[in-house]
Amino acid sequence: MTEISRQDAMRQLLDGIAADLHDYQRMLDLIAQQFEAAIRHQSARLGEIAQEIGALVDVLQARRAQRVELATRLVGPQPSMEQVFTLLKPEPRARLENDWAQLEGMVQVAREMGRRNAELLAEQYTIMQRVLHGDDQTYEPV
Repeated sequence: MTEISRQDAMRQLLDGIAADLHDYQRMLDLIAQQFEAAIRHQSARLGEIAQEIGALVDVLQARRAQRVELATRLVGPQPSMEQVFTLLKPEPRARLENDWAQLEGMVQVAREMGRRNAELLAEQYTIMQRVLHGDDQTYEPV
């Protein structure tokens, strides 16, 4: 990372969190669209959504890596957001803690929705395999 002031590092970190809040809302919207497309068996739409999600994940991962670098610059090795919070005055600190909690909540919801979608798609695949290839257990004696 190029040499930047602590103030600029903090500003970039805060801007990154704000951007993540926006992008995670987009991620939640895409995951909801993915579920709807899966229910409707819209394979082409599922492919489009997968590409959009993949691109968004890349952006979020890059921003996360930058956040770690910035936090390291601000508080030293093995940084935590709690350490970063302590660098701010009460009002901006409360805002950042709120934004961070909101972001963590969105990440958790995205994981849960993603898990739900994966389970649905796996079940659909299993059913399709049974339809196409038969169920070996169907006519076996008990």
